[in-house]
Amino acid sequence: MDTPVVVVGAGQSGLAAARVLHDLDVPTLVLEAGDRPAGSWPGYYDSLRLFSPAEFSSMPGVPFPGDSDRYPSRDDVADYLERHAATLPVAIQTNTRVVSVRENDRGFSVVTTGGRELQAGGIVAASGSFSNPYRPVLSGQHTFTGRLLHVAEYRNPSPYDGMRVIVVGAGDSAAQVANELARVAHVTIAARHPLRFIPQRIGDHDVHYWLSQTGFDSLPAPWLGKIGSGSLITDSVGVRQSLADGLLDVRPMFVGLDGDEVVWSENERERVDAIILATGYRPRLDYLRELGALDPRGAPLHVGGVSTTHLGLVYVGLEYQRSFASNTLRGVSADAAAVAAPLVAWVRDAPAQVGVSTYETAPLTLVN
Repeated sequence: MDTPVVVVGAGQSGLAAARVLHDLDVPTLVLEAGDRPAGSWPGYYDSLRLFSPAEFSSMPGVPFPGDSDRYPSRDDVADYLERHAATLPVAIQTNTRVVSVRENDRGFSVVTTGGRELQAGGIVAASGSFSNPYRPVLSGQHTFTGRLLHVAEYRNPSPYDGMRVIVVGAGDSAAQVANELARVAHVTIAARHPLRFIPQRIGDHDVHYWLSQTGFDSLPAPWLGKIGSGSLITDSVGVRQSLADGLLDVRPMFVGLDGDEVVWSENERERVDAIILATGYRPRLDYLRELGALDPRGAPLHVGGVSTTHLGLVYVGLEYQRSFASNTLRGVSADAAAVAAPLVAWVRDAPAQVGVSTYETAPLTLVN
């Protein structure tokens, strides 16, 4: 089998998939839209730290350097992924955005920016979601005269000094951003669900030790709905203490916007300078729309990361794809291994589809 499996994305999910495929002796080509094999990490806000310590954020065979109890920063993770990519004896082509995937009688045709076409024996969609932030439609938002942005556009608190800021969301990102903004601005977290904190440390161990030991990290996705509404916040930055000290507060979600005001329940109004939406992301899979692999909302049609529409197409890095940890550094490798089995079986058992020995491509950036 000479035609490669094409992995779309060279972040944590794509690199995990590439390692598994290499270990199975499958020719692999990784295509990354950015200029380095680090996925979306270089684009996150400046102060971002992992919610799990280095010990529980390492990928198989590539331990995080430094103190295993520390919470690596955004730049630490980006550098770690780049070093991880350098250990992979597979072809990684950066600055290559996939615009569409088409099925043909030899497998798949992958079209990149500029109209170049590559032949693929199989597809691993591991492009993440950072470039597709979810922005809920807020009543009256077209009238809002303040600053309205998603946390994907947020970098640091300096532009918000002295402002009245609402952070919308009930997860880790909302808590971290609100906590650092509270040092320079008047901040409220607006949430549709109560903030639910889990202790960062239980006994002598970080909570992620217990998530691993109890099997919660690998809890099958169908059971996750039973843990209740809202996200769990692992408070590595001291948000609960900031709440206790009155540095910020939490309110139920506002009902609308009107000019420069937020309208709370009971028609209470308040002038606001900025609203930051920490409302999550959706998978960026628009390149699979022509293939017919997505539902009308753009979500992938799959079971546990294996496409239900096309043999030879799998996913890695979807939220709750197979478990609680599916889209995290500690969870992507297990998911990559799980979806690789049916992918490789199909590729190897379908010589008519993947019998082409050459494929068109530009010069590759070899990372090994």
